[in-house]
Amino acid sequence: MAATAPFSVNATRLDPYKGFRFRLKWDGVYIAGMSKASALKRTTEVVKFRDGGDESTSRKSPGRTEYEAITLERGVTHDTTFEQWANKVWNYTDAQAQMSEKEVSLKDFRKDIILDVFNEAGQKVLSYQIFRCWVSEYQPLPELDANANTIAIQHIKLENEGWIRDLTVVEPQEPSFG
Repeated sequence: MAATAPFSVNATRLDPYKGFRFRLKWDGVYIAGMSKASALKRTTEVVKFRDGGDESTSRKSPGRTEYEAITLERGVTHDTTFEQWANKVWNYTDAQAQMSEKEVSLKDFRKDIILDVFNEAGQKVLSYQIFRCWVSEYQPLPELDANANTIAIQHIKLENEGWIRDLTVVEPQEPSFG
């Protein structure tokens, strides 16, 4: 049986897509300055069983499926997008010190987000919808070191309840220079 070509529209392309061109969108807006997003990963538990009359081998069937959290990173700026979302899960202010029942914004602390991947020419080639995300970890500043030569990076960790690939995004015809 012959192998399937990795690219149907651009049959001469041999290289897989690079992992450095991506954008993340929530609330209908692309988030500025994203420098890193962890992998989309799901794991299905294995349920082992055997009948009493079976030999010493067991059978396996799929169990519960879990979706790993996604960590997003970007350089520290004055943009408060990460902080505003993290505060919807838990926000402690002086006024709330007396009113602890208002710590979570239940109406809108979860968001569906979109992760778009682009080729080297800037054309969208893949898109994933990630469902019911919420911030479980927020780090507004990294460890600071006066002797280091690094960028200050903030991150959020997003719990999610699954994702699907948007199949309406198809392989684009790649451009060529005359």
